[in-house]
Amino acid sequence: MKLVALMSNGIDSPVASYIMSKMGAEVILLHMDNRPFTDDRSIEVVEELANRLRQVTGKEFPLYFAQHGPNQELIKEKCDYHYQCVMCKRTMQRTARELAKRLGASGIIMGDSLGQVASQTLKNIRSENLGLNFPVVRPLIGMDKTEIIEIAKEIGTFDISIKQTAGCLIVPVRPITEANAEKVLNMSESIDLDTLAKNCADSAELHH
Repeated sequence: MKLVALMSNGIDSPVASYIMSKMGAEVILLHMDNRPFTDDRSIEVVEELANRLRQVTGKEFPLYFAQHGPNQELIKEKCDYHYQCVMCKRTMQRTARELAKRLGASGIIMGDSLGQVASQTLKNIRSENLGLNFPVVRPLIGMDKTEIIEIAKEIGTFDISIKQTAGCLIVPVRPITEANAEKVLNMSESIDLDTLAKNCADSAELHH
């Protein structure tokens, strides 16, 4: 089983990747490079996290970087700003799907846990997945933050994940928590989501 993990510089996605790796999956990491809406430090943290996962599992964990900044700009320009995070996640999942197909992987790993942050409501998760038609594995979905942090500390990713970075500078002040599915589909058409994701997957480079 080969899976593409959407890998941020946060606490959750390295833990999700680790859990699936321990379950026997061959995990490929994909980091959506959010610059200029973050800083270079986030890239360094992701590289450190990938190295730590390799050390703790003895597995390869190839790491790809894809250019996500231009997608964020287009989403802000053409979509309802309150939906920035939902549309961002839709774009990330589509890009991961495209990369997965090219690399012979059969699913995507996400670090979501239900309701942990305002954007991870069931309605938002559903809206992010609309029309994806590709398996998404969420190993942390029923865990609370304390449980996730405990695993992160055990495997040595926690101290790396909490290193100071600029974070995401395009997050709306009030992100939508109850996304409207029809609206999401209309906005996806307005940015031509599938083409956007294909082009983004084209930009994905293997980090050495």
